[in-house]
Amino acid sequence: MKYYLYLLFTLLPLLGSSQNIEGVVYAGGVPLQDVSVKNSRTEMATSTNSNGGFTFSDIQTGDQLIFSYIGYETKTVVVNSQNINGQLSVVLIRSDISLTEIQINKDLNTLEKIVAIDVQNNPVRSSQEILRRVPGLFIGQHAGGGKAEQIFLRGFDVDHGTDVAINVDGIPVNQVSHAHGQGYSDLHFVIPETIEAIEFGKGPYYTNQGNFNTAGYVGFRTSKRINQNSVSLEYGGFDSFRTVGQFKLLDTQKSSAYVATSYYITDGPFESSQNFNRFNILGKYNYKIRKDEELTLTLFRFTSKWDASGQIPQRAVDQGLISRFGAIDDTEGGQTSRTNVLIEHERFLTDSQKLTSRAFYSQYDFELFSNFTFFLEDPINGDQIRQFEDRNTYGFQTVLSDKFYNGNTGFAYDAGIGLRYDNVDDIQLSRTANRKELLERLAFGDVDETNFYSFVNTEFEFGDFKLNSGLRLDYFKFDYVDNLVEEYETLSEDKFTFSPKLNLIYTPTDRLQLFAKTGIGFHSNDTRVVVANQGKDILPSAYGADLGSVFKVTDKLVFNAALWYLFLEQEFVYVGDAGIVEPSGKTRRTGVDLGLRYEPLPWLYFYGDATYTYARAIDEPDGEDLIPLAPDFTVTGGVNVQNFNNFSGGINYRFLGDRPANEDNSIVAEGYFVTDANINYTYKNYTFGLIVENLFDVEWKETQFATESRLRNEAQPVEEIHFTPGTPFFLRARVSATF
Repeated sequence: MKYYLYLLFTLLPLLGSSQNIEGVVYAGGVPLQDVSVKNSRTEMATSTNSNGGFTFSDIQTGDQLIFSYIGYETKTVVVNSQNINGQLSVVLIRSDISLTEIQINKDLNTLEKIVAIDVQNNPVRSSQEILRRVPGLFIGQHAGGGKAEQIFLRGFDVDHGTDVAINVDGIPVNQVSHAHGQGYSDLHFVIPETIEAIEFGKGPYYTNQGNFNTAGYVGFRTSKRINQNSVSLEYGGFDSFRTVGQFKLLDTQKSSAYVATSYYITDGPFESSQNFNRFNILGKYNYKIRKDEELTLTLFRFTSKWDASGQIPQRAVDQGLISRFGAIDDTEGGQTSRTNVLIEHERFLTDSQKLTSRAFYSQYDFELFSNFTFFLEDPINGDQIRQFEDRNTYGFQTVLSDKFYNGNTGFAYDAGIGLRYDNVDDIQLSRTANRKELLERLAFGDVDETNFYSFVNTEFEFGDFKLNSGLRLDYFKFDYVDNLVEEYETLSEDKFTFSPKLNLIYTPTDRLQLFAKTGIGFHSNDTRVVVANQGKDILPSAYGADLGSVFKVTDKLVFNAALWYLFLEQEFVYVGDAGIVEPSGKTRRTGVDLGLRYEPLPWLYFYGDATYTYARAIDEPDGEDLIPLAPDFTVTGGVNVQNFNNFSGGINYRFLGDRPANEDNSIVAEGYFVTDANINYTYKNYTFGLIVENLFDVEWKETQFATESRLRNEAQPVEEIHFTPGTPFFLRARVSATF
């Protein structure tokens, strides 16, 4: 009996020593979200919520808790009895992001953290640069700077967004059934300086990403609050001027508010002035209702107008009819605007269970004048077309999430529902002359498209493994009213699609992650295509698989690699420029992604990414199975200097190899190698900088298409490369101040 009593009293202190601990992480007096918290004894890890709070189980006196967050110094706290009885308060100090801070863990998108260093060392300074921050993603502009960029990723010519899902603060950017093309994604409403984080993933492996997530997705998160006011002025070649201001309106423990605005004008390098102008404004208000509940209101507004010289035929330049920066029809151009209203609500139902909701409204209008074929269809008036739409988009999403941990095992889930409704009035394609005279309406109608979706995403952690599985359900309703027919009729189709995902991550150490990802995504078709084809092949699926690794070789060297495959089912594509339905068959793409980051010194940083892709149409004969404009080989990289005796800057390059412009490679789109540079000097609260695009003034073609066209005096049409010239040497000076 004495023996059992002795054993009981001996074990009681031990049993009582394993307890829970709660705490909050701050930075500059503000709670910090997504801070990694790890117990060095148990190797269990969690992260802070939007209120900076965290809860840990299985805690003992003497445990070491390691707090780490990108851009802040890592801090270690030793747990004592007072911490366990009370609430732990941890303050992190801001520092430059360094590769030494990066810990490889079981995150599905570890590469996001590494790319955050790229962004710090080479901040985004223009709307065109935003998407270029995603490794392996290329863009091209071919309409005077006002139109959405053409996108290339993983062997896809994504056009303006058909196979990459893009969002800003959860607001979808891709426009369904757009007047210019399906998935049209205009990011110019974003002020680059307000971007706090870039989220991305390649392939169709993400349950919370729906329509257009085949080649991948990109998400941008704007800052919830700003630390200080700032103003910048920028002036350079081609009479380019840009100014940006960010101003705190409110900053208390319970609420904060700021406004940011930007104005940009330029004539561009073309012989006919672009007369480009764009105005942006962003306002954000954040209110902490209570300790575990928060409300955020965000407003965006942007408007833009421009003239364009358009794409030009290679023969016109070769024959000396025009220069590389000349035009066949310089009456092209357009105007567009967008207003977004976003309300976000977050509430913790328990210490770990969270309910996140958002609702948004977007008003958007678009008008574009183009001429791709010159005098092919109309030898008298020319082939100018007008594309127009007036759109209202409504949407909401609610997600319930929770996490459970027990020793070295854990379970987390996200379950969400959402709705998106697009009402597009007077969407039209017309033949016009000189932007003023209406010659003929080719298409004119009203589109109503509804997408209801739900998803469940689960994560099981056991030891060094994480199994991520999920299922997504999407329902689409397509309605179209053709205003060119006499009798009123609503043409309607609907469709369900299921998208399962399964990913396995193995992290044996904090320096190595191995992953295998599989999933099915989809890309919806234009409503006008759907009703024209009686609902056939309207939600073609994409089947993807990735096998790869992220390896932190040393504290200063990180390497990543992935072997991937993507199969896309047959689809019908609405070609907005021509007003026709164009079918395409099944395609497959196989490729390799490689990336390297090296930081030999605290102020010196090298990075590089390369992608090789083998892309083919499946049902076409050999030699005629190439996918037009699909990039085969791309490389991006550079070297950046940060905070070296008050200097910062870098040299960055991008290489796009030659690629087929048509199915048999008889017409080739030439590749290019372009280098940009910037240098900045900071004195007190002022920063002075120089930005150079195309440092070596190479002649390059930013966008290219194999197009059949006819010039005014030609008897027969010619199919050849039509292109938009890339920007020549372009120098800008910049000064900014913080206060």
